[in-house]
Amino acid sequence: MGSSFSGFSSDSDADGDGALAKPRLGDIPESCVAAVLMHLDPTQICSLARLNRAFRGASSADFIWEAKLPENYGTIVEKVLDEPKVLNLGKKEIYARLCRPNSFDGGTKEVWLDKRTGGVCLSISFKALMITGIDDRRYWNHISTEESRFHSVAYLQQIWWFEVDGELEFPFPTGTYSVFFRVQLGKSTKRLGRRVCNPEHVHGWDIKPVHFQLTTSDGQRVASHCHVDNPGNWIHYHMGDFVVGKSDTSTKINFSMTQIDCTHTKGGLCVDCVLICPSSVGKLINSLS
Repeated sequence: MGSSFSGFSSDSDADGDGALAKPRLGDIPESCVAAVLMHLDPTQICSLARLNRAFRGASSADFIWEAKLPENYGTIVEKVLDEPKVLNLGKKEIYARLCRPNSFDGGTKEVWLDKRTGGVCLSISFKALMITGIDDRRYWNHISTEESRFHSVAYLQQIWWFEVDGELEFPFPTGTYSVFFRVQLGKSTKRLGRRVCNPEHVHGWDIKPVHFQLTTSDGQRVASHCHVDNPGNWIHYHMGDFVVGKSDTSTKINFSMTQIDCTHTKGGLCVDCVLICPSSVGKLINSLS
């Protein structure tokens, strides 16, 4: 675009009678800039907003950001944010507010928008899950850690019957979502400023796989299994996907992670949270895991 503009000249310039100012990037009408920004993702829009005044003004247009917000963002704001006046803000401000981690249900859940895609992501702390034996300190302990967005995880020392269940009802926008359990073998600590992992209680996970189950209120059902491994690293174990066809109603899901073969004990496992995100975002999480 810039090279084409730099080649423009007037007839009077060619005749040597004077020159008109060459078109510049800042001369593009703000409405034209906004029409271009409509086709970019939010991170690209914010980068281009730094170019000049026209791009900065166009990047705040409500119609651009309303197209990036979830179609039912109003319902999500009302459920998660205890501030009805948020809906009176500009659409760019609403988008920015929803991109932050927003806690609800007593701080046991967080929801946010993926900054690049605008997809709804949700995390559920272990405190909002039903864990067999969680209140018996012979089996489970709560550990404070900076490695969790909820600042604490559940640590299993040893148990025969391992079962973690959960449920959620939330107004997800239309789309396909992936569900993950975030767990780690071994207990992480810091020693002399360095992260170390203690595998002292890790046992039993290599004998039999854990089983995952995911169901939805509209009849979707997914079952899978795998071995828990890779001590010392937080892993997102993919339990399955579900599809939301309508965003005008809430979707209810139930999920579980179990290893209930009582022929052996298992232990040394940290349970952090359950993550739900658009499958496009989930593919990136899987590759990182």
